[in-house]
Amino acid sequence: MAISPQITNLVIILGMMQVSKKIPFDDPNVLNIVRVVYVLSNVIIASVYAFVHFKINSKKDMTTLKYVEQPTMGSAEEPKLVTTTVHKYDVDQMKALYKAQMMGVGMMAVMHIYFKYTNPLLIQSIIPLKGAFEGNEVKIHLFGQPAIGELKRPFKAAAGLMSGLTGGAAPTQDKKSLEAAEKAGRGGVKDE
Repeated sequence: MAISPQITNLVIILGMMQVSKKIPFDDPNVLNIVRVVYVLSNVIIASVYAFVHFKINSKKDMTTLKYVEQPTMGSAEEPKLVTTTVHKYDVDQMKALYKAQMMGVGMMAVMHIYFKYTNPLLIQSIIPLKGAFEGNEVKIHLFGQPAIGELKRPFKAAAGLMSGLTGGAAPTQDKKSLEAAEKAGRGGVKDE
């Protein structure tokens, strides 16, 4: 039985909060070391993502991928048929990972530079790095795990505390959903 990533993240956060209480952040040398660790962590993440992106582009898997994208909860939109390739899907997933990393760095920069918070630097040096190595694209293209089960495309949305409220249902690939979306004429143009 594997422990959920959310549980391990919570344990890390609680542990690092206790550790950060004992770190003298008012010492400029200690603060600079923590800053270097944070920057190094983000350089490692960006390097891993760049390498995985390179592997995706070198494989250039043009296998057709069809799925029905469910609308967000409470939306009046109909489910949309998406026809793409594995390569395009993986590249889009990598773009989302880059965007999430940049948003995290931006938020951390505002919190640290503008609001002078230092404790989150330590936690944000570990959690995103751990998350990068737990990502589906990294598991498939870096660690060579087969794209079956939980790693089958399209990926299910990561479970979070608010995922049931904010996101729609996971994309579906069953024949009935695909046929219904094709008949309704929603989507279906192949992205290249």
